[in-house]
Amino acid sequence: MTGKVFEPVDPQTRTFYVELRPISDDHVPEALAVSGLDRETLIREGRDPAEAMREAAAWIRDACGNSTPVLAAYPLPYDWMWIYWYFMRFAGASPFGHSRCIDMKTLYAAKAGVPIGWATKRQMPKHLLSQRPHTHNALDDAIEQAELLQNLMTFD
Repeated sequence: MTGKVFEPVDPQTRTFYVELRPISDDHVPEALAVSGLDRETLIREGRDPAEAMREAAAWIRDACGNSTPVLAAYPLPYDWMWIYWYFMRFAGASPFGHSRCIDMKTLYAAKAGVPIGWATKRQMPKHLLSQRPHTHNALDDAIEQAELLQNLMTFD
């Protein structure tokens, strides 16, 4: 989006995906199970977080070109706290600054004129939702969220 013009793009055309090496022994096995990732494999084969976050920041800058990067997520608070922390801790800066973000839940509530408590994916019209299966793979989820954002941006 530049200025007042939103131009949808195919979210699969430019992607970035890495699996990070764990940074501590603390983890919730049930949460890890949802992702389908194997902790021992990540310990052996996962990318160094500093290297991966620097590459992610470079990819974001390249993908955005002359546009300002904005993180969009549903729900934003969950993704923002992790992404921002990882960028600050391992890359030294966030390509999104300290506040360039948009919560798709709030965007839907504002556009649909519903209370935030009703701004759930279950209550959204089906044509706004991605038709992709929700796999809990980070890249698949990002593509799914990009489709939701584009649908929300063109929703009246």
